[in-house]
Amino acid sequence: MNEKTTKKLMIGADHAGFELKAALIRHLEAKGEEVHDFGAYSVDSVDYPDFAHPVAEAVLAEQTLGILVCGSGNGVCMTANKHAGIRAALCWTEALAALARQHNDANILCIPARFVDQSMALAMLDTFLNTPFEGSRHGNRVHKIDC
Repeated sequence: MNEKTTKKLMIGADHAGFELKAALIRHLEAKGEEVHDFGAYSVDSVDYPDFAHPVAEAVLAEQTLGILVCGSGNGVCMTANKHAGIRAALCWTEALAALARQHNDANILCIPARFVDQSMALAMLDTFLNTPFEGSRHGNRVHKIDC
């Protein structure tokens, strides 16, 4: 039997990523995924660490994947990567999203809302979620990341 496995996904964004985050959530929910939205909930100016830290903590606690969005993607990526066990990857193409999973076992996809359009963001998201970690020699490298 080929049953669909629902993923529990964590997502967050600052004000610059709010609208793209909403589109990503609609896309995921239409596919039947369980999405936990950590905010922001409007385009009112906020601080990206207030959303990146809770997403990173939830990804670690639930052993699942996450998505973070901000204007450049850099702020949320740097913040999430402060957590031991998080491997957040800033991506702006499908190829980078695939490699982040295949070679780095990335567990959070960081998207630069001001630099990718919605169709690219959705394509990267699907690629990220559907690409497995290759392990092997890459596993040895990933085990050396945490301090």
